[in-house]
Amino acid sequence: MLKLYGGARSRASIVQWYLEELAVPYEFVLLDMQAGEHHQPAFLTINPIGKVPAIVEGDFKLWESGAILLYLAEKYGEPNLTLKRRSLLNQWINYANATLSPAMISDAVRKTELPRHMTMLNHLLANQLFIIDESFSVADVALGSLITYCQMMFQIDLSEYSAIVGYVKRLSERPPCQKTILGIK
Repeated sequence: MLKLYGGARSRASIVQWYLEELAVPYEFVLLDMQAGEHHQPAFLTINPIGKVPAIVEGDFKLWESGAILLYLAEKYGEPNLTLKRRSLLNQWINYANATLSPAMISDAVRKTELPRHMTMLNHLLANQLFIIDESFSVADVALGSLITYCQMMFQIDLSEYSAIVGYVKRLSERPPCQKTILGIK
């Protein structure tokens, strides 16, 4: 059985959301980050950087949320991916993690960078239901979780971006999102 390692309020919940969407059986291994369990030798054999999330499936170990999401998409979610679809998934997951996340999290650039990103996303989502097309994908897990977390953590007001508000609403109505991201039982 696949094991997902994470901590309370960590990016592991993003992977957990996707696992729930896929209905893949998994064991969640909650590490006590305050006690430093992620820096103990046993976990460092899984991720030598000592960060979560990480997964172990048989003898296969993988860390970094984006890499894990893509692995799960190919293995369980979209096994017949075309090169173009895989590339789009890669693009949006990398965009969420490497480009949008710093723009949302960094106080220094949030006021200048975030409006540019939100305007682009709002325009895109005004013409389609989900980030790639009309169908929910792992890219929506990566992007949607980030937008949702940042709204909650930084009280980012997205009311002027009606298409993003609708997008977040669609995602928040999904039971796996409610269970893992929003904490609704």
